[in-house]
Amino acid sequence: MRSDKITKGIERVPARALLFATGLNREDLGKPFIGIASSFTDLIPGHVHMRSLERAIEKGVHAGGGISFIFGVPGICDGIAMGHAGMHYSLPSRDLIADIIECVVSAHCLDGLVMLTNCDKITPGMLMGAARLDIPGIVVTAGPMVSGRSGKQKLSLVKDTFEAVGRRRKGEISDEELSCLEMEACPGPGSCQGLYTANTMACVSEALGMSLPRCAASLAVSSEKERIAYKSGQQIVEIVRKGITARKIMTQKAFENAIVVDMALGGSTNSCLHIPAIAKEAGVEVDLKLCDAISARTPHITSMQPGGEYLLEDLYYAGGIPAVMKRLHDDLHDCATVSGLSTKEIAKAAEIHDEDVIRTKERAYHAEGGIAVLYGSLSPDGAVVKQSAVSEKMMQFKGTAKVFDSEEAAMEAIMNTRIDKGAVVVIRYEGPRGGPGMREMLSPTAALIGMGLGESVVLITDGRFSGGTQGPCIGHVSPEAMVGGPIALVQDGDEIIVDITKRRLDLNVTEEVLAKRKERWTPPKPKIRQGLLARYAKCVTSADKGAVLMAE
Repeated sequence: MRSDKITKGIERVPARALLFATGLNREDLGKPFIGIASSFTDLIPGHVHMRSLERAIEKGVHAGGGISFIFGVPGICDGIAMGHAGMHYSLPSRDLIADIIECVVSAHCLDGLVMLTNCDKITPGMLMGAARLDIPGIVVTAGPMVSGRSGKQKLSLVKDTFEAVGRRRKGEISDEELSCLEMEACPGPGSCQGLYTANTMACVSEALGMSLPRCAASLAVSSEKERIAYKSGQQIVEIVRKGITARKIMTQKAFENAIVVDMALGGSTNSCLHIPAIAKEAGVEVDLKLCDAISARTPHITSMQPGGEYLLEDLYYAGGIPAVMKRLHDDLHDCATVSGLSTKEIAKAAEIHDEDVIRTKERAYHAEGGIAVLYGSLSPDGAVVKQSAVSEKMMQFKGTAKVFDSEEAAMEAIMNTRIDKGAVVVIRYEGPRGGPGMREMLSPTAALIGMGLGESVVLITDGRFSGGTQGPCIGHVSPEAMVGGPIALVQDGDEIIVDITKRRLDLNVTEEVLAKRKERWTPPKPKIRQGLLARYAKCVTSADKGAVLMAE
């Protein structure tokens, strides 16, 4: 075992002495050492209940014959960080978490790893760390939040807070109604209720084979979540003994399965950043073209918020990810999973309890999957849109550019009603380098929807969007403005043509005019010139590469 390096041999007397100081007995030294990487924090609703899940995992590890060691990784709540400078830190925290996993596991020679996680960048960061080390690992996502309530009406974070800001500005609701919504929308622990990025990555983890069946959708407040945590603790000891490492689960075919499920669900566009980043650490090639090709042949069989009707609690009661996999049985590879069951064994055993929440492929909500990748003169290396959350009317659009060099400038214009119908709002210098950190832009997108402009305005950015975004919002435009991509050359009044059906995003300006603009263009000074973000900006790759950090 890996832990033999610190437990065996005369030269390890000091290490053993320190381990004994933690309360271990001598006989414990022959058992698998299991790390429990926990992102517990009082700051995030999705994580505040993790202490009980830590205990459940710990009990499972001990029941399986292992020794558990809990250590922490940081967590950032994107909803709280949204719309101000704090969002710069969200995406960089993903790679920081992977580094922390590498540091702790390698320094202490742990044999296996249970990753207790829930929110947006934390889940992919942990998976990146496990893949990098190729250590046996199991992901336990801490579960979605139940819906809020106002009378008989279900409430959710994005629809009833972010979008409500625009509705209040438009005068559709009162201050008293807004105050009620902010109090009732999030009633307790768990990741935000819709198929936003946190829940998307939970579903991806399960479809990838790195979580036990039903883990992704089982509710934060449920006893089933406690049982899954306990079983995950038991199972990690088993796969350590069998030598089943992360890369034996996270294969090329497993990543393709994860993308199929993601596209069928209509998940967050952020998966197009995170899945390639995890795959890179696993030594597997996944790019935007693969994501788009799988989406084009995968029907969209659920209608999940933000673009649809249902919440994660509805998916849970309908049968969860195993039930989705049952619908997609013929489209999935038969891969190994951490549960010991294969993908198709899990799918075959699943039950579907709601024929509308999880439709057949013949009755799919859309013929294609949730995400489309657009190429063209404005995005030579690609741009990403959640097409399942775009109305038929807005799948093709021609409009006039209204250009902003920051999210704040765009938000100020939106809230002061300076955006007219027919506009293409362009927000640039918010990419991985330009941001730095590629901020999510749920505030401006939700404000546009709340103000009734979702059917007449397009938003384009080299930054990214929350999984809670709906409507014609195109992100990840690559190359980004900071490195001189075409989005840096757009001017107010330029015509921009969007054709999602043909996967096109074009700037209707002649090459000669663009060449002259390029000659005059110089990159702006970095917005942040010290600390983590300054280092990040120097090392991060473009969005179409997953915004991963360069090794050199």
